[in-house]
Amino acid sequence: MAFRLSHLSLALSLLALALAGVAIYRNTYEAMSKGFQTLSPELDLLESAASILTLNNNNAEQNSDSKLTQPLSPSACIFSAVRGVVNSAIDRERRMGASLIRLHFHDCFVDGCDGGVLLDDIPGSFQGEKTSPPNNNSARGFEVIEQAKQRVKDTCPNTPVSCADILAIAARDSVVKLGGQGYNVALGRRDARAANFTGALTQLPAPFDNLTVQIRKFNDKNFNAREMVALAGAHTVGFTRCATACNSNNVNPAARLQCNCSVTQNDTNLQQLDTTPAVFDRVYFQDLNRNQGILFSDQVLTGNTTTAAIVTTYSNNGAVFLGDFAAAMIKMGNLPPSPGVQLEIRDVCSRVNPSSVASM
Repeated sequence: MAFRLSHLSLALSLLALALAGVAIYRNTYEAMSKGFQTLSPELDLLESAASILTLNNNNAEQNSDSKLTQPLSPSACIFSAVRGVVNSAIDRERRMGASLIRLHFHDCFVDGCDGGVLLDDIPGSFQGEKTSPPNNNSARGFEVIEQAKQRVKDTCPNTPVSCADILAIAARDSVVKLGGQGYNVALGRRDARAANFTGALTQLPAPFDNLTVQIRKFNDKNFNAREMVALAGAHTVGFTRCATACNSNNVNPAARLQCNCSVTQNDTNLQQLDTTPAVFDRVYFQDLNRNQGILFSDQVLTGNTTTAAIVTTYSNNGAVFLGDFAAAMIKMGNLPPSPGVQLEIRDVCSRVNPSSVASM
């Protein structure tokens, strides 16, 4: 249909131009022969031509407007709604982008991408992952995920999307907003009706992990050494708490810290993880090559021939790092929930539904 309309539009335009040419020729000839005393009624042809062109242009504009105002597909509506919330949150606080990337990582690395990290504890009956040591007073961005969930519900009616999907979209949008490479996020994840407090403690890489332990933890999730180093590159954005960085078990002893290390565990001061903490770039790896990685677990990536070579590659070529990171994030975002876990699409990300709606 659009093909036929475009041909009709072209034909009308050519007809209008032909009529205009005839009118101009005849009027020019008559004006010259009569000493420009009168003008021929053939000017009506010129006006008719102009009318055809105007009508043709108006129709084209209307067709263009109708395309622009067509409703988004359900998936496009979801992506647009989440992106709007994420971009606004990062505009308010640049650090939030790094927090959302980390939140997605902490979700997927514990029993798969199932939204388990988002569940609130219920005193006396349920202990989730939020208060497990790797997340307690550390993981953040929960309110942004809830806002994105509500935005989808408000703007994309009858289009259910899981909280695990929103985490995956928010992480990707954060990478892009901070200057990283975009990548595709598939939808269709489901939210677990359970969480794993102990799993967060044992499955997540820790700042004090040596290289052997890190390789084992990533191997357990089917990641190779290159993918592990690429994902560690998420530390090219964001901060760690001084309470973490000032613990001698967690920190690279050669690193120059900004923290006043006479701190308590309740201290809220921050240490940036590389020298450009608001930009998704290769500087993290350049810092590692200068022995200025902040965390012990980061700096030990240079202590093995294989991983050190990957660090050097990324340090020298940011485009290679950004491409590898995007591919590793896609792979991580596809980690499945534990077998046998009950799944649903939560209505509110911080609590399970009163009854399962896994069929939605």
